[in-house]
Amino acid sequence: MTTVTDYLREDWSHSRFEEVDFSQSRFHNVYFQDTVIRGAWLQRVEIDGYIDDVTINGVLVGPLIEAELDRRDPDRRLVRPTDADGFRRAWSVVVRRWDAAVERARALPEDLLHERVDGEWSFIETLRHLVFATDAWVLRAVLGDPRPYHPLGLVHTEMPPDTPAVPHDPDARPSLEEILAVRTDRIGTVTRVLAELTDDRLEAMTQPVLEPGYPASESFAVRRCLGAVVNEEWLHREFAERDLADLEGRLA
Repeated sequence: MTTVTDYLREDWSHSRFEEVDFSQSRFHNVYFQDTVIRGAWLQRVEIDGYIDDVTINGVLVGPLIEAELDRRDPDRRLVRPTDADGFRRAWSVVVRRWDAAVERARALPEDLLHERVDGEWSFIETLRHLVFATDAWVLRAVLGDPRPYHPLGLVHTEMPPDTPAVPHDPDARPSLEEILAVRTDRIGTVTRVLAELTDDRLEAMTQPVLEPGYPASESFAVRRCLGAVVNEEWLHREFAERDLADLEGRLA
């Protein structure tokens, strides 16, 4: 059996790798800013991530990838809103697509919805994280609630477990219906905020929440806060559907 060596929260910036074999390795939450790779051999490689100003063999590939993803799924264009009406349209798309994903999940045994695929969050963990994202960026940052966090919310894995005032219970196992009840409440909150959103409000800054928590006690652009939630919802739904396909394939 192959032994896997874990390197967690290491800083390899300003390093040089030469004649190094990364075969059958996994990279998760890694950063390659201002990185140069020469003489690489990429074969059967899968990369998911944010791609900007990436050149491969002399070709700037970011715009090509974005254009192809937009062609495959025209809804992607709608979740890059620029004004208040655009945010309302984007949220409608997000909710519609999540409703469809949840219906797929309901057709599976609940034990599978707690199962991680290839080390990624389970379907229920994904829903828990989206609860936390809404609590942080809408309830706290936009609405100013000093204690917005539902105990079933799941923080991102990079957050230190002792972050003040933020619940940290990665081992909780709520049922699908339990976490969907919380999700319904949070989706309703975002819907109400967006219903009242104006273009002027979108460009405004939030009032800092002075009590400890996440995000930090500072002022943020409302656009950034709402954009963070729309982006999280869209990306995590893509990840969830990818893993649902794997779980469905096992049953088939």
